[in-house]
Amino acid sequence: MSGDADGPLSDGSDAAVERSPDHVNVAAFLADLARSQPGALAVAVSDGRNPDGTARYAELSALELHRRSDRIAHALVGIGIGPGVRTVLMVEPSLDFFSLTFAMLKVGAIPVMVDPGMGIKNLGECLGEAEPEAFIGIPKAHAARIAFGWAKQTLRTNVTVGRRLFWGGHTLSKLEAQGSADPFPILQPDPEQTAAILFTSGSTGVPKGVVTPFRVFAAQVKALRDVYGIQPGERDLATFPLFALFGPALGMASVVPDMDASRPAQADPQRLFEAFQDYTCTNLFASPALIDKLGRYCTDQGLELTSLRRAISAGAPASSPALERFQGCLPEGVDVLTSYGATESLPVAMLGSREILSETRQLTDRGGGVCVGRPSTGIHVRIVPIHDEPIESWSEDLALPPGETGEIVVRGAVVTPSYYKRPQATKLAKIPAESGEAWHRMGDVGYFDEQGRLWMCGRKSHRVDAETGTLYTVACEAVFNMHPAVRRSALVGVVREGVTTPLICVERVKQTTIENGRLTEELLEIARSHDHTRTIDTVLYHPSFPVDVRHNAKIFREKLAEWASKKLASRQASAHP
Repeated sequence: MSGDADGPLSDGSDAAVERSPDHVNVAAFLADLARSQPGALAVAVSDGRNPDGTARYAELSALELHRRSDRIAHALVGIGIGPGVRTVLMVEPSLDFFSLTFAMLKVGAIPVMVDPGMGIKNLGECLGEAEPEAFIGIPKAHAARIAFGWAKQTLRTNVTVGRRLFWGGHTLSKLEAQGSADPFPILQPDPEQTAAILFTSGSTGVPKGVVTPFRVFAAQVKALRDVYGIQPGERDLATFPLFALFGPALGMASVVPDMDASRPAQADPQRLFEAFQDYTCTNLFASPALIDKLGRYCTDQGLELTSLRRAISAGAPASSPALERFQGCLPEGVDVLTSYGATESLPVAMLGSREILSETRQLTDRGGGVCVGRPSTGIHVRIVPIHDEPIESWSEDLALPPGETGEIVVRGAVVTPSYYKRPQATKLAKIPAESGEAWHRMGDVGYFDEQGRLWMCGRKSHRVDAETGTLYTVACEAVFNMHPAVRRSALVGVVREGVTTPLICVERVKQTTIENGRLTEELLEIARSHDHTRTIDTVLYHPSFPVDVRHNAKIFREKLAEWASKKLASRQASAHP
């Protein structure tokens, strides 16, 4: 580790800020911001309510976040959390969360980030697989670690953020108090060195640890800045913690509202709007569930998001009605930008809501899939024939022409190289190329239209291979979702006597009074009017779809398929006692 040869610059106070050594380490972007705009807001986090009921926030400027993460970095090295040490980070969005993450990047420790919503069993498996050597978490996380024996064979260093109870180890407050106030020399890593292990949510299978090298993190920051045109001094209403981390690196303040980030669909839209107003936010990153909820609130209250320059929706396709409603709350000329990507590759493509509403929604409603836009600069996207087995090597001969549906594969600087200790999963997801830069199989099926726009038709693993042909989830569900009594639908396949039969599961709009029998008749009539849904002849009603915690939008179709199979078996048993 070494500092810049030019030495420190002073901000006018006694303390100095080290020049950023190399932008391969994302922490260098924070150092730049602390030098150029030391007083600029970096982070604001909801911190309860004032006596008059208004929101209260804890804040850090760019210089304060930089200095605090420096102090924590010194302390971490002092207790053995140094370069390459895999360290679980289980801390809610807070000033501590931001400070710790940037400190770990500066040190070169490897944050292991898991989604608490993936469930106790998956959490235990993921943490055991990651073999962490250190654990930094809130008291609740440490209590769970002890109770369930998470990674007990490999953990040797523990840090509690908050009150430490019976488990021993260090506390962040004491470490920070003892840490050096000197500038910390930001690690200049090998670009291929692992910066973090980010576990997928498990919404489409077993969660996997995505190995994210420093070069990929840096490329993602630059891509997000360029693709979305983010300018220094902007403020982001940050409803998704992982994206919020990019804020200070982009020169954009992250404003964390009063909400449970693990359950965005339950967020209070009034408090979201309150944070938006309090900080005159220019950017919003939100799941489709939040776009829908905030849009409804603003429409009902006659409110406008007057300072927004852009709203970014990601995690799953947002519905056209939700986009249209939200569009009405935005200033003239401002779009909701629907972003397509994954933990393994972000961003891939983007499309604005005005183009969706004026051009692509009509084909979506007829079952043409969801248009996710044109590939981002620097991203190469191809459509290849659908396979469930590994593809041993890349050839351009694999690429299908526009209009043909196949598997979406991508290549570029923002694409991660592998999964941690999952060689078979890596082999299934990556296609080696002679250039050395592998193609990533997104796990989605889709096609290109004649204008070069990418359309997504659903997850490859969720396709239903019936006797009459292959059906894709997004393409089929859009047809049923057009009915005003349907909140959302899900295509699943159920095996009957060795034959896979497609059926549709429906979650109703709660306010509707139409009886299930009548609704089924109307839905099947709609299905018969489209070639690709004509063979669907069964509708089942589910009270509330199981969905992912992270975005509250990705439907767990595997669970629905099990439920549907039992439901049909029960019906058959009742019909033939």
